[in-house]
Amino acid sequence: MDTAPPPPQASPPEPNVYAEVQAGAEFGALRRSFRGFAFPLTVGFIAWYMLYVLLSNYAGGLMGTTVVGNINVAFVLGLLQFATTFGIAWLYSRHAGAKLDPRAEAIKADIEGRPARAAAEKAAPAGKGGAA
Repeated sequence: MDTAPPPPQASPPEPNVYAEVQAGAEFGALRRSFRGFAFPLTVGFIAWYMLYVLLSNYAGGLMGTTVVGNINVAFVLGLLQFATTFGIAWLYSRHAGAKLDPRAEAIKADIEGRPARAAAEKAAPAGKGGAA
């Protein structure tokens, strides 16, 4: 049985901190990195899905073409929809781990460190830099 006290809760940052962070260069870079990855893949996947739907509706002869045994083109393209979905999820996971998460953690650390920095700046005499 663990009787250790819970960790102290950090006080929430001032409301204007979020607006400052959102206007900052770090947050802009994070947003650009996310959009630069997510938007093209989303558009590509929707186009690929719509192609599948259109072929299913208007190219019955092509979609009914037998590939192997009872497996036809429609079945293969349908399975490729699932493969594409899992592939995109895997790619996003790699992209987020390499590019998005480190930036988001840096922004979070900056936000969480602001109240402590502000208190330290108020406590330190002006012009001394806090060194003794």
